[in-house]
Amino acid sequence: MSSSIRSPGASRPVSRRALLFTAIGAACTLSALPEAQARNAATAPALMRPEVYRPGLALNDQWVSEKYDGVRGYWDGKQLWTRGGERVTPPAWFTAALPAMPMDGELWAGRGRFSHAVSAVRSETPVDAAWREMHFMVFDLPTEPGDFTTRLDVLRKVLPITAAPWLVLVPQQRATTPEALQALLDKTVRMGGEGLVLHRGASPYRGERTADLLKFKPYDDAEARVVAHVAGRGKYAGRLGALLLEMPDGKRFKIGSGFSDAERDDPPAIGSWVTYRYNGTNPGGVPRFARFMRVRDDVES
Repeated sequence: MSSSIRSPGASRPVSRRALLFTAIGAACTLSALPEAQARNAATAPALMRPEVYRPGLALNDQWVSEKYDGVRGYWDGKQLWTRGGERVTPPAWFTAALPAMPMDGELWAGRGRFSHAVSAVRSETPVDAAWREMHFMVFDLPTEPGDFTTRLDVLRKVLPITAAPWLVLVPQQRATTPEALQALLDKTVRMGGEGLVLHRGASPYRGERTADLLKFKPYDDAEARVVAHVAGRGKYAGRLGALLLEMPDGKRFKIGSGFSDAERDDPPAIGSWVTYRYNGTNPGGVPRFARFMRVRDDVES
């Protein structure tokens, strides 16, 4: 087995000793984000972000839709952005017919195709063939006055647009009973979907995390920032053993499972954000049985 590990973006392997040194520095405070990340954070749009659905919620004023596993996209009327403030540059035809009004949605390539969506969105030089497989799934109008039900009525008058079939109005339906909601989740997951989103009909658009918007998945997940790489032992000697992560509230924990061999050889960069799944939290609020899922390039700091 190799005694070195490749650092993201590096032209040569980093020594095992260097990796161990990184691990020793795990307790140190994370240095400032790279200039590009800081710049993106400064331009990030103020988007409505979901909390987690829990049983017992009154469903009488809830709209339900599929949660699309793509890259959150914000159209400001002239330009597409990720929720982290990174400018998206699709081919000109993709946005040519979009209306001059802000739209909130998901840049989506289909169920189970998250990697394709990220690749298309992250490419500075748009690949036409890749974008031909993309859709902009629109679910809200951030600057439109009124509650969500009112905004949805307006959105239904704007979409679809014949000249832009890739611009799609996210289907919404009224929630009924907890049993029906669970059945819809089970069906969506069986078909390859990620989960559901519940949106309170009476809610205004607020650019913050709010219980007016809820995600409902068969497991809990969240995002955290990579603080350090922890060296592996045994069969993982000379490779990534775990990531030290920092949650938005400052709590830190290690995650050592869920990585592919390629990810252990080329781990997520320090300062990047990753998504992990978990099963509840301990009394201190730290995730239990956390498992790495993927890097999230569209998360704001």
